[in-house]
Amino acid sequence: MEFGIQIASVEWQRLRDLAQKVEGLGFSAMMLPDHLRAEGPEHQEMPHLAYDPIIQAAVIAEATKRLHVGHLVLCNLFRHPIFTAQAITTLDRLSDGRAFLGLGTGWTESEFRMSGIAFPEIGPRLRMLDEALTCIRGLWTQDRTTFAGEFYQLRDAVLTPPPKQRPHPPILLGGSGKGLLRIAARHADIVNIIADVGSAGYIKFENVRKFDDAAFGKKVGFLRDEAKRQGRDAQAIKISHVIFQTTLTDSPAATRQMAEGLSGMLGAPPEAVLRSPSFLMGTPDECVAELKRRARDWQLSQVVFSFADEQVIERLGRDVLPHV
Repeated sequence: MEFGIQIASVEWQRLRDLAQKVEGLGFSAMMLPDHLRAEGPEHQEMPHLAYDPIIQAAVIAEATKRLHVGHLVLCNLFRHPIFTAQAITTLDRLSDGRAFLGLGTGWTESEFRMSGIAFPEIGPRLRMLDEALTCIRGLWTQDRTTFAGEFYQLRDAVLTPPPKQRPHPPILLGGSGKGLLRIAARHADIVNIIADVGSAGYIKFENVRKFDDAAFGKKVGFLRDEAKRQGRDAQAIKISHVIFQTTLTDSPAATRQMAEGLSGMLGAPPEAVLRSPSFLMGTPDECVAELKRRARDWQLSQVVFSFADEQVIERLGRDVLPHV
C-alpha cells in the first residue's frame, strides 16, 4: 500500500517544510489540486491560495529526494495538452523521474464562470480529456506526433527532451462516472475514485451520501471490466482514493460517538459512516484495521489523505501507516 498527501493553500516556506516532513514520515507521494477557487459541498466557498500548482510541484520536487510529485488533479481545460506534456516532462526531469501526471475533466463550474473559460457539458469534456491524453502519450513516446481530433490538432509536433521515466510518467485520472472510468480503462496507470462531481459542476451532498462502501466496489468492478474489454491487463491499473477527513480518536467510545454524530448528516448508520470512502476515523488500531479492509475489499494500491492538520499527519506516519 502506498500513502500520499494532497496539500493546498499553504505558503512557500511551509510547503517546503511539509514536503520534507511528509517524506520523513514515510509517505510516498505528495500531490496538489488545481483550482482558481475552492468549493466544499453545495458551493460552500473555502479559503484558498491560488498559487500555480506546477510551480508548487517543482518546489516540492526540489525540497525532497524520494517523494513522487504530481497533481490530484490538473484541470484539462486550463491548459492545452502540449503544454501539460511539457510541464510534466520538466517536472519529471527536475525530480529525476519522480513525477506523475494527474489529470481530470474539470468540475468547479464557478471557476469557469469567473474566468470566462468555456465549460462544456460533461460529454464534450470527457471527449476532450480522452483526446488530450492521446496527444500527451504521443508526445511522450513518439519522435513526432500528428493528431487530428474534434478538439485538438497536432502536426508533426515534437517535444524534447523526453521525460526521464520511460515510456512515460504514470498517468493518474480522478473521478468516478462511467464515462471517466472508460477513459481511465484506456489510458490510466492509477485511478483515484471519488464521489461524482463532473456532471453537476459542484459537490452535491447527495452524491457524497451515495458514495458508500458498496458504490466504491462497484466502480472498481466497472473499471476492471472495461479495461478487459479494451484489451488491457485490468489488474495492472492501480486503485487510489482520497480521504477528505481523517480523525484519530483516543478510544473506541470516542470513535462511536463521532460516527453517530455524522450518521444523521450522511443519512447512514454509524457502521456505514465508519466505512465511508470520504472519512477515516478511529483509534490508530481501528484505522489500521479499516485501511487493511479497504485494501482488501476495494483492491486499493494507494490511499491519499487530504491535509488539514499537521499533528494528524504526524500520528498517521508514526502510529498507523507502518502497521498497514
